[in-house]
Amino acid sequence: MGALVAFALQALWARPLRTVLSALGVAVGVLAVTVLTSLGEGTRRFILAQFTQFGTNLIAVNPGKVKTLGIPGVFGGGVQKLTLEDAEALRRVPGVDKLTPVVMGQARVEFGNRGRSVYVYGTGHEANQVWRFHVAQGSYLPPIDPHRQAAVAVLGPKLAQELFGSSSPLGQRVRIGGRPFLVIGVMEPKGRLLGFDLDDSCYIPVASAMALFRAAELTEIDLTAVSAEAIPRVVVGIKTTLAARHRGEEDFTVTTQNEMLDTLGRVMEIVTVAVSGIGGISLLVGAIGILTIMWISVHERTAEIGLLRALGVERSTVLALFLLEASLLAAAGGLLGLAASFLLGLVLRTAIPGFPFATPPGAVVAALLVSAVVGLGAGVLPARRAAQVDPIEALREE
Repeated sequence: MGALVAFALQALWARPLRTVLSALGVAVGVLAVTVLTSLGEGTRRFILAQFTQFGTNLIAVNPGKVKTLGIPGVFGGGVQKLTLEDAEALRRVPGVDKLTPVVMGQARVEFGNRGRSVYVYGTGHEANQVWRFHVAQGSYLPPIDPHRQAAVAVLGPKLAQELFGSSSPLGQRVRIGGRPFLVIGVMEPKGRLLGFDLDDSCYIPVASAMALFRAAELTEIDLTAVSAEAIPRVVVGIKTTLAARHRGEEDFTVTTQNEMLDTLGRVMEIVTVAVSGIGGISLLVGAIGILTIMWISVHERTAEIGLLRALGVERSTVLALFLLEASLLAAAGGLLGLAASFLLGLVLRTAIPGFPFATPPGAVVAALLVSAVVGLGAGVLPARRAAQVDPIEALREE
């Protein structure tokens, strides 16, 4: 076997340009598949980390399902609103741990001659516990009647930095949408979530936000269950309670954290398969390249094959020789493609910290297996042709 490998390597080395080009075709294919798979996996992990930072027991209730006559849009019916009373009713559902009503909108927050237009969240006093936010300075919103307005605000760290610089904002008064609010706290950095900069935001009591944005209903109601095991029971309780308050109709949507992650996971799987299929086209091109090169090689080496057969080399050995050459080409291309993908990932992560690029081990194994299959598949026809060469005719033709 060692002599066969050495012979195959010598044959490949005798035509270096052709060998390099053939391996490069497979390398480009493996690089494309690996990079696209790594981007898909990296994005999936990034989104998973973004959502799990809020905990795994989070449940969101949103207004809708829309009552329609089967025709969406203008001709459909209305959506039942979620109210503060609905939120208070859900607080009494067995298994509910923490709860916050939510109203959100954009408003300008000003201090002195500085100001920024940011997202303003109207919440209850338990919102920081529901979302797993932590206060860096001062305190979060006080536990007051949700129907009562209070002119107090908690700033995100980026907003506080932009308005106050290195000075403490605690005890200072800012204007939100033209209304004065007393700053009682600053949140710890939280980062971004799907394009929303959570650090460049502001939190005020829900009733104050409803008055500020002239909102008659809640954007959503967020709550946590006492445990992961209690989530199904809590979801049933939410649906039963709200349906009873909404004339027996389930005109709302209850979404658990696991459902959100499962949905995102399915979307990312579809995207990963699609982009990997696109990369697979490059592998197909590489396979055709190896097939072409090996076919030409058989034609050019007819005399060599005839001499080998005349010296008593078996057809099976000739077949194995050409299959081995094709496999070596594909393996070299596969390893080159993997090395290039790892190098590209390293460069991207160094240049852009946090770039979502993660190569799953399964993708590495799959790339090597696919490159081996490509080599064997592309080498079968040329190898069979070489094995069937008649030694006398081959030498006579030469």
